[in-house]
Amino acid sequence: MATTGSTTPDGRLVPLYQELRRRGVSNFPEVARGLGLTSEEYERCRVELIELGLIVPTTTTHATNADLRDERWQPDADTVASVDPEIALLRLLDRERARLREHLAEADVAYSTLETLAGTFLRPGSLTRSEIAVEALTDYRRIQQALEDIVDVMQESSASMYPGGPSREVHEVTLDRDRRRLEQGIRVRAIYAREHASRPDVAELLDARSELGAEIRVAAVVPLNMIIVDQQFAMLPIRPEDARKGAILARGRSLVRSYLGLFEHCWHTAVPYGPGPGAAAERGGDGLSEQQRAALRMLATGMKDEKIARNLGVSLRTVSRMLSELMQELGATTRFEAGVRAVQMGWLD
Repeated sequence: MATTGSTTPDGRLVPLYQELRRRGVSNFPEVARGLGLTSEEYERCRVELIELGLIVPTTTTHATNADLRDERWQPDADTVASVDPEIALLRLLDRERARLREHLAEADVAYSTLETLAGTFLRPGSLTRSEIAVEALTDYRRIQQALEDIVDVMQESSASMYPGGPSREVHEVTLDRDRRRLEQGIRVRAIYAREHASRPDVAELLDARSELGAEIRVAAVVPLNMIIVDQQFAMLPIRPEDARKGAILARGRSLVRSYLGLFEHCWHTAVPYGPGPGAAAERGGDGLSEQQRAALRMLATGMKDEKIARNLGVSLRTVSRMLSELMQELGATTRFEAGVRAVQMGWLD
């Protein structure tokens, strides 16, 4: 890892980074002048902040991580986006793990540098993942940077929901991200709205994601855009009905687990995308008898088998057999879930 030759940060570095962090995306020379940095201090701080991953060059439009890795990409030298110190540290740790496997002799130096970074830049308690933090993001570039940041440091799993259909421009980015994460053994799950999943361009993306190994489900209703990473980060809109109003970035397991609970509810009431009992059920429903429809309607309300049998005028055994067959066709694990899925998929319309 490149360093500036010291084990402690420059005295001007912390206030400069704090101001850049407060602004999110800003003109670096303008901020430096406002803090009264000399030309020498300006250059030293700029180099160190970039080396530490605490800022990244950007342009008037958001620069992706793929752009930053492309030697042909030319940033605006004056505009930078700040990166959360925890994200910067996790990225740094990830790079160092890979390098240390090849250069074990440098382990002591790398450990000392990382320990200094952790003590200097991270808030107390952040390494234990016990702290809760919520940040409102309104700048589009800052939102995209934050999204790439949390996805880039993913270690365990991702869970996302999309009420709208993704544009074709993001297909390759999504598939490249899936490919890298799945190769690392990370679990990838996503829920899409059924009405958009039937579009040819979206279906093409979902087919490709499924082939890579991502777990995809579709639902009649997806409440909001949301992505959850490692039960540690969650990003969701400030106003679900208008994504243009900005996003909320939540950190901390105690808070993020609440959002994960919402995702898990939607996941269990959605149906698997692609071939299989659940997907076949989504296309079905036209061949149901009136008796089967009536049984499913009552099941969806939580009615017990005994009462369903009395209302239909059939035996309890007949109801049990009928519902078991319908559950299998719907790909449901419980009878109540079968009733909910039948409603969601329009079987009872």
